[in-house]
Amino acid sequence: MAAAAAPTVAIVGRPNAGKSALFNRLLARRRAIVEDTPGVTRDRVEAPCEWAGRLFTLVDTGGLVSRAGEPIAVEVRRQTERAIAGADLILFLVDAAAGPTPEDEQIAQRLRESGRPVLVVANKVDLPQADLGAYEFHALGFGDPMPVSATAGLGIGDLLDEVCARLPGPDAAAAPAAAGSVRAEAAEDRARPVRVALLGRPNVGKSSLMNAVLGEERVIVTAEPGTTRDAVDTALTYAGRSAVLIDTAGLRRQSRVSERVEYYSTRRSYEALARADVAVLVVDAAAGITDQDQRIARRAYEAGRAVVLAVNKWDRLQGYTPADVERVAQQRLRFLGGVAVCPTVATRGEGVATLMDAVFEAARARSTRIATGPLNKLIQGAVETTPPAADKAGRRLHVYYATQPETEPPHVVVFVNDPSLWTEEYRRYLERRLRAAFPLRGTPIRWSVRGRRAAPAARSVEPHE
Repeated sequence: MAAAAAPTVAIVGRPNAGKSALFNRLLARRRAIVEDTPGVTRDRVEAPCEWAGRLFTLVDTGGLVSRAGEPIAVEVRRQTERAIAGADLILFLVDAAAGPTPEDEQIAQRLRESGRPVLVVANKVDLPQADLGAYEFHALGFGDPMPVSATAGLGIGDLLDEVCARLPGPDAAAAPAAAGSVRAEAAEDRARPVRVALLGRPNVGKSSLMNAVLGEERVIVTAEPGTTRDAVDTALTYAGRSAVLIDTAGLRRQSRVSERVEYYSTRRSYEALARADVAVLVVDAAAGITDQDQRIARRAYEAGRAVVLAVNKWDRLQGYTPADVERVAQQRLRFLGGVAVCPTVATRGEGVATLMDAVFEAARARSTRIATGPLNKLIQGAVETTPPAADKAGRRLHVYYATQPETEPPHVVVFVNDPSLWTEEYRRYLERRLRAAFPLRGTPIRWSVRGRRAAPAARSVEPHE
């Protein structure tokens, strides 16, 4: 019985978008000629490509354009059309540095007519995560573009992962949930565990809480403030989920940090925050949420870390219900966007299970990726419900579309007519709507606003690459 043919992946795009460079990079060897001149590639170039145990045939093609004035251009286009017809997946390569062009739209229309699966790849993004202009190509209608730099090798591993996930065959069931609204790339689902930093003022019970979670006297606990001076990392498995707990020194107001040892302890605490996924802000229930607690929470939020609030020494609080504490916490820490509030008594191990559940939930929220379709549906509905107000000159913000290029924390890029019309008030409104619709409790959300580039004038190019 003959073995099944390997699936085929064709690279298609306008001249000089970098198709041959990407072809060589995916193969990890120089197979196609690459020059900074349109029209170099004419024939289809095929080669076997393997990634993560999946074998497929990669096809480089000439430039696909609508105009064809030379006989050779007719053959180039014919070869490209054959590659499209025989492909199981098409990599539609576009130039992120140049932005969308009329030719890109013409090619997009041809690919829509083909009915083949298409993945947009935005090339020439030479700094990782730096050129959000790549996401302007979402308007082509094929979903989120994947930013890469074929020359520098940036984003190639992620691209190959996505290609393998979309190919038919044994790994088809592992394809990402593109049709779903949310994909949580939770830290416990990856190789590394969830890193949890316990932060707070001196003597609020951070070390006691760490011992309660671990179920043993792992770190020293005394009634004297400042016992913990270094950041102590301890790995554990809690309810089947991997984590690393980081106990830290108490954080005083900067003006009160005088001793050299305390200075370095404070520095190590913030270094612990920098390597954490989730910050557990431990506060003293009797003292309430102080100004210093707010500063610590703000520091964690600005660092892009999810936050969970542990209201420790709960047994000492008199005359307040959990609902009272919840209301005060959400008001005092409203910039966190709805933090989980967990009453605990660390010395008796009370509330630990609820706290750890909230920690893992916050880690999932920080890793959540919202598909572009549902994201735009929500934002369009929010804009229709409450349109942006006009400025003094009568100009009004128009939101074209949005995408989420990054997680940890979620990063939403919004494309508008004029970024100067974007206001903090309207951002808060959209963020409230976003948090109400998707599981984003406890995580910061980053926002970027970009103006849509004017459509470039048509230019004369060679009809083949």
